Amino acid sequence: MKKLLLFLVSACVMLGANGANQLEGTNQGMSPIWDDNRLVGIDRYDSYFGSLWTYLQGNDYFSYGVAIAIIAVLVAFSAHYMVVGPKHFDHHSGKVYAFSKYVRLVHLIAAISWVILVPTGVIMMWGDLFGGGFFVRLMKNLHGIATILFAISIVPMFLMWGKRMLLSLYDIKWMMIVGGYLSKIKNPVPAGKFNAGQKAWFWVAMLGGFVMILTGAAMYFLNFNTPVLSSVFGLTQVEVLRLAAIVHNIIGIVCAVFLLVHIYMAVFAIKGAIHSIITGYKEEEEVYILHHYWYQELVKNGLMKPSKFEVSYTNLK
Repeated sequence: MKKLLLFLVSACVMLGANGANQLEGTNQGMSPIWDDNRLVGIDRYDSYFGSLWTYLQGNDYFSYGVAIAIIAVLVAFSAHYMVVGPKHFDHHSGKVYAFSKYVRLVHLIAAISWVILVPTGVIMMWGDLFGGGFFVRLMKNLHGIATILFAISIVPMFLMWGKRMLLSLYDIKWMMIVGGYLSKIKNPVPAGKFNAGQKAWFWVAMLGGFVMILTGAAMYFLNFNTPVLSSVFGLTQVEVLRLAAIVHNIIGIVCAVFLLVHIYMAVFAIKGAIHSIITGYKEEEEVYILHHYWYQELVKNGLMKPSKFEVSYTNLK
């Protein structure tokens, strides 16, 4: 018993001495807080983005913002589906080859990455609600892996679709009528191979995604060095992290909304539309109605014969 008490007293003395050393800073080199990866030059709370970041994050504006945005989109699309309903096209007429195997593969990689990125990002925003710990850390790791997948697809997607995604004057007309999706009547709409909505999603995903890769990397690799940002913009390492977090969250919310729109249009708003990115073929009537200027381009270049649907619908000029 005496030996046990002696051992406990000795242990307490050693722990106390070690604690004193920590306070005096003699063991800082042994702590991860003081190793080569530590953040340096931490600014005051009210400097640069400190107060803004604390205000937005402290009041849960990011987490509530993404929740409200997602709920609003789901409610809007539920109302659209019940009131207007999906568009149906003839699946027994001709088919138009739209996407090659290479295009479908690149799209698949990008699709998988976004389907992982958005839910895991939302879970991290609501980390406290999900209890934090192992599950949220797992989501963080999945988020990082999905980012790599998306990064792989960026350049191929830009090269294969960038030119067709440039805006045209008829895209303004498409936006004015919302692509005809608010009407149950089927009429040809002014759109090429990709409509204005698809173009908007493409540029949000490409440009916004690229910025999110940079800001995400800044938050993931805390020991990065930013001499350019420091010398040109006067931003310290901590300020870069704060700015990266603000930008990353805002663009992330925008991307989440666009992804939901894209999924709804492909899966629900147009019956069978999702099969085109799986098989590579679009229905002839769908091409004639929803991608009329692309149809005209195909006929002009001799890549398809004039459609029988010219008799049923008005031909746009």
